Amino acid sequence: MSIRPVADMVAEANSQVAHMPATDALSLHGQAGVTFVDLRDPRELSRDGMIPDAFHATRGMLEFWIDPASPYAKEAFQTGNRFVFYCASGWRSALAAKAAQDMGLENVSHIEDGFAGWKKAGGPIAQR
Repeated sequence: MSIRPVADMVAEANSQVAHMPATDALSLHGQAGVTFVDLRDPRELSRDGMIPDAFHATRGMLEFWIDPASPYAKEAFQTGNRFVFYCASGWRSALAAKAAQDMGLENVSHIEDGFAGWKKAGGPIAQR
């Protein structure tokens, strides 16, 4: 059995979904019709904070929350907004953005350098 490297999966996702560095994502923050989606574990949010007004969706529930037919569907994903996914470093968000796009969610992108890039770029941070 050969395990496919996750780095290959991330590279494939990045070849198929829109992505940007945090320095570009800063200009989208606070715009009407744009929802930032934090995919990190709740412990990461408690420890490091999050982008203000971001919607928190743990990676494990994302597909269930996007699907309007799912008993777990979240209204936040039915808005027609532009969605900017992010995680700590851009790997989980690449995979999540691809999954969301594959499900038919439109106008999806992710922050390629993640929350680490956001902090480095001087982006605002709020406590959970």
